[in-house]
Amino acid sequence: MAGGVHSQPEIQIQVHSRKGGNSVYPVEPATTKTASSGGPAFYREIKHFKKWFPWLIPSFVIVNVVTFLVTMYVNNCPHNSVSCYAGFLGRFSFQPFSENPLLGPSSTTLQKMGALDVNKVVREHQGWRLITCMWLHGGVFHLLANMLSLLVIGIRLEREFGFVRIGVLYIIAGLGGSLFSALFIKSNISVGASGALFGLLGSMLSELIINWTIYANKIAVLVTLVVIIIINLAVGLLPHVDNFAHIGGFVSGFLLGFVFLIRPQFGWVSQRYASRAYSTLAKPKFKMYQMVLWVVSLILLIIGFTSGLVMLFRGVDLNDHCSWCHYMSCLPTSRWSCNTEPVSCMSEQTSNQLTLTCSNSNKTRTYSLSNPSTSKIQGLCTQLCR
Repeated sequence: MAGGVHSQPEIQIQVHSRKGGNSVYPVEPATTKTASSGGPAFYREIKHFKKWFPWLIPSFVIVNVVTFLVTMYVNNCPHNSVSCYAGFLGRFSFQPFSENPLLGPSSTTLQKMGALDVNKVVREHQGWRLITCMWLHGGVFHLLANMLSLLVIGIRLEREFGFVRIGVLYIIAGLGGSLFSALFIKSNISVGASGALFGLLGSMLSELIINWTIYANKIAVLVTLVVIIIINLAVGLLPHVDNFAHIGGFVSGFLLGFVFLIRPQFGWVSQRYASRAYSTLAKPKFKMYQMVLWVVSLILLIIGFTSGLVMLFRGVDLNDHCSWCHYMSCLPTSRWSCNTEPVSCMSEQTSNQLTLTCSNSNKTRTYSLSNPSTSKIQGLCTQLCR
């Protein structure tokens, strides 16, 4: 029949609930007999917006938990300390509460397992600690808080963007957090997945910005996300919390989100899945603002990581160039002190007695011990000085 009019395949837009608000996704009509015969149409998600089965983030949680158990096994509190908390757990029991209120191992064990120690990174060329510290935790409370957050944030992102992009983003953001922390904290060790977690949180914000048009409730989602970020960063102002790792991870994740989590515009998607015979003017895959953000973020990431690594291995202390920056990690108040200087003691062994004198406070205490190990002395010193 001459002069017939053909109908162009249509890409349907459906609304899905996501991240506390609604986002819209294109779906492609499935070719079925039911749909073609006038019955109800069935749709399938196109590959650019497919849902992934989240398995990597749960695997990360398992790795963190197993690593903590191994750390507690290595710690062996009954062998290396005079007293332990929850002694019925045997070698898995915790260091005394006065030494580690998070219910976990000693700082000596964490250092042995790969905690971030700037002196060892710079002087002994142990750069691998920038990565290994991400898988260690200071105690049960620390582990539970991080893993619950990882499950809530990470599974959503992995379901939306897949294990490759989220896995790479997690590792690089964690490295960024460790690097930023190492440039400011020189006298203490640091552990935890917080830097990588804040990287995921930062990527959620940049993903919202770079894919702004796919959200139905843009402002509500933005306000909710910003409030969550501010609250989490504010918690980092408490003592004994490495907020530098949080900030470094967040900034890294924020920039990485522009690079890894960019989505094509719907006009291109519709044209891509429609018949070529009915295509008109070709539409670009990404909008101009998306490409600008992608390029700028990639450049900033390369410059930031390169300059940060150079400064770290040259022994640069950014506190010397920023007199107020230490307030970003701990804000002193009348209720707590931000003094986190490492403790040290003078020891004297006489027969079966060990006498320790805290160099920080001049406190002295005598213990009935003969030939105590170095780790045991360090643990007693920490309890005495705190």
